Parts: sequence; C-alpha cells; structure tokens
Amino acid sequence: MTSLHKNQVKFNSNLTISHTGGRLSSDSGLVLVQEVMNTFDFSHVAKQWLHIKDKRVYFTHDNLAILEQLIMQLIAGYSADSSANLLRQDPVFQAVLGKKELASQSSISRFLDRFTEENMDQLQALNQSLIDKARLIRNDTELIIDVDSTHSDTFGRQEQTDYNAHYQTYGYHPLVAFDGLTGDFLKAELRSGNQYTSKGVKAFIDPLLHHYKSTLPHTEILVRGDSGFATPEVYESCEATESQYVIRLKSNRRLSQLAEHSVLYGDNKKWEDREIQYFSLPYQAQSWSKPRRVCIRSIREAGELLFHHAFIVTNLSDNVSPEVIFSLYGKRGTMENFIKEAKSGFYFDKTDSPRFLENHVRMMISVLAYNLVNFLKTIGFEQVNRGMTIHSIRLTLLKVAGKLVKTGRQVYLKLSSYHVYQTEFYKVFERLRRSRQWI
Repeated sequence: MTSLHKNQVKFNSNLTISHTGGRLSSDSGLVLVQEVMNTFDFSHVAKQWLHIKDKRVYFTHDNLAILEQLIMQLIAGYSADSSANLLRQDPVFQAVLGKKELASQSSISRFLDRFTEENMDQLQALNQSLIDKARLIRNDTELIIDVDSTHSDTFGRQEQTDYNAHYQTYGYHPLVAFDGLTGDFLKAELRSGNQYTSKGVKAFIDPLLHHYKSTLPHTEILVRGDSGFATPEVYESCEATESQYVIRLKSNRRLSQLAEHSVLYGDNKKWEDREIQYFSLPYQAQSWSKPRRVCIRSIREAGELLFHHAFIVTNLSDNVSPEVIFSLYGKRGTMENFIKEAKSGFYFDKTDSPRFLENHVRMMISVLAYNLVNFLKTIGFEQVNRGMTIHSIRLTLLKVAGKLVKTGRQVYLKLSSYHVYQTEFYKVFERLRRSRQWI
C-alpha cells in the first residue's frame, strides 16, 4: 500500500518502515491449499452439487469464484468480509484462484443473500462428496461418528437467537458430527439457541448412516455420543443400519440400584487405594422397545466408602469387555479439540449476519475450509505432524512472503529464501502430487 506514510522507528534512526514494497504477498503458502482443491477437483464438484439461483444478467464474479475466495480467506485467517477489499488485489490470491480481480466485501454480502434452504442441503452434499474422495485416497476402512452439540454466541437480534439454559447465554445451538479417527467434519446443522441437545438428531444422523452403508458397505461404523443423545431414536437408527453405538447414559434410581447390587465389597481391598470395577448387564428403560446392553463402571476413590457409577448403553458384542467400551468412549474427548479448532481457526461460530440462513451458510463454508485443511494434514503431512492446528500450519507453511513474477510464457511464485520450513513445504507438496493417482 503506497497510501501509508513512512515511519521512522525509535530503536534505529536509520530504519524507516512503509507498506510500499510493491506486489508482494504474505500468503504465498496458499498454493498448497489450492493444490489440495485441485487434487479434489473442487471446482467441478462444487458445480455439480451447488446450484444457486442467480437473477443477475451481467456480473463480474460468478458464485463459485466467490465461494472459493471465501474459503481461501478463512484458511488464510481473514475472518472479516471487509478483508476482501485489500485481498482482491493480492497477487497470490489472484494467482491461486485464477482471477485477475477478486470480489469485494459488497459482492460477498450479495452472494450470501442469494442462498436458499435448498442450497444448504447442496452444501452438505458437496462436503460429503469431498470427504468420500478423501476416504478413498486415505483408504479408510473404519468410521467413528462422534455426535455433539455446541454453542455459537450472537451479539444482536439475529433470527432464531434464543437463550440456552446449559450455556446460560443467548445464541445458536448447532449440531455437529466429526469422524473420530480422521478429524473430518462430517456434518453441521445450525439450530435455534433453545433447542435441546438431541432435538432433530435422527434426521441429522440417518443420512450419514445410510450414505456410508450404501457407498461403503464394508465400512465398520461406530456412533459415539454423550448422555444428551441417549435417546431411542439414536439406538434404533444405528440398529436399522447395522451400525454400532456407544452412548453415555444419565444415572437414574433403577440404574444406581443395579450398579450397587453388582458391586463387590471385599475385606482384601485396601480402603486407601482407588478401586475400579466393571460390569455388563441387560437393561430396558420405559421408553425403549427392547432390552439393551448397559456397561457400568464403578469407581471408589481412595479413602472413600461409596462407589460412583457411570453407565454406557451399547450394541457391541458381549465379547467386547466393559473396560474396552469405556476406553472407546473416553477417546471421544478428542472431538472437543475438533470443535475448538473449527471455532478458533475457521470461525465456525461467526454469526454477524442478521438472517439465520446467512449464518448457516457461513457455518457451512467454515466446514468446507476446515475439511480442506484437514485433507491437507491427513494426506500431505507426516504422521507426527497431523495433529498440528491451523494456527501452527499458517505460521509454518501458509504465511510465507512471496513475489509473483510473470514472463512471456511463465509465471513464477518466488518464495522467501529464508523460509525456515521450506524443506517441509516441498515434502507436503510432493505428497499431494502423489495422492492424485488414487482418485
């Protein structure tokens, strides 16, 4: 930017700073993201699934181009739509998106206005198609669907904002589902803030279960959820598709009695030591159509007399011990990290539009951005680095100084010679190139 005046720093009188360096970019590492999008043929898949009704007769930016620009901005760390007013002239953004000029903030706002409820299903179908391609590349044979709900704050009178007693604040209460093995963001649905945790969960997970059973019939599917999803709708949906489930149960008087009758008290146990006992038994609640297996973990803390009980309902075989089932459920805690990553890294909970539908669109675009980076990690990174957050990825691979140089026949993106992680950068680039053979 040449409009900013020069400034002389205090620590060195010979040094002045200004934004007059020319057409340089600080986001040259985004070529890796575009390489992922190209590997998955994102543009073609988006055209196939997403059909936005557009009444414009003349326009400069088509809907797909704006969608890709929004995804790229989120991945680069620019949450505000107004960032587009400067980024539209960024040479790297123009190069990776293949456009001479990108959309402004006003164009993005009008783009969001064009979405309908039908387009929300199309965005989910687009997301599902990308995940299917990623599973093919990674040769995934197992799937753990972790279902949960989370909270998105609102700061005004947005449509359907309401008070949530659990979070004790106003906002939205979206449903989310992740793959507990790969971290893929399987599905998201925005809901009003006063919706109970399991409200609409059957309509939410049924399409996922049927999709994977029809497209990947040999895939082992496990559904995990906390006590908010302990409802017959979830059990019956899983049983109808021959999927397994591990769901936490809330304690009640009948379950507590069963647990107390199962606990073994012995004089050979030292009271100053912590004690854990596991049990498995059939149980049928009044709302259940049939008895189901319930696993119990009873824990007596050191120095205490009484046991505290935890309960899990499952349709896993009796050959799977209660210890293994509780261990399997405990690994569900990684989902909290996935939700945190989606919120802090991809602005999943960004709700600055007055209309509910527009906020739902923003949420789904964040899901797409999250998954593209997750594909980058699970396909392009070494195993030891796949746990990196988007903040670390931006620091090491994406936020790289670069200059675009054009000749008569070629375009060169010249990255900084002092990029500390350039070795890792080219290793990721090479793995992405090799992954194309699996699609």
